[in-house]
Amino acid sequence: MKKKRSVLSVPDRRAARNVKPIPDSQIDFSDIPEATDAQLKRMRRVGRPASGMAKQLIAIRLSPRLLSQLRKMAAKQGKPYQSLIHELLEKAASKAA
Repeated sequence: MKKKRSVLSVPDRRAARNVKPIPDSQIDFSDIPEATDAQLKRMRRVGRPASGMAKQLIAIRLSPRLLSQLRKMAAKQGKPYQSLIHELLEKAASKAA
């Protein structure tokens, strides 16, 4: 896979390398206004909800043809292709057991 090039100019990249991180305790938040009640009501949690059944991340290699076929099948069913792969593997594992 080709590495993405930075959109920063050469001088900006040099400057970015010289920036030292500072601890949160030294950041001045005084100029940031507090969120209003209306803003807080509109906020929503980002990310996956916590559950006791977290799935484990793995890496597998599939042929491009097979992956394309799985993606098309998932699109027809209106679900993410990873979920379809999970369901297919679950069915195959339960049949084999």
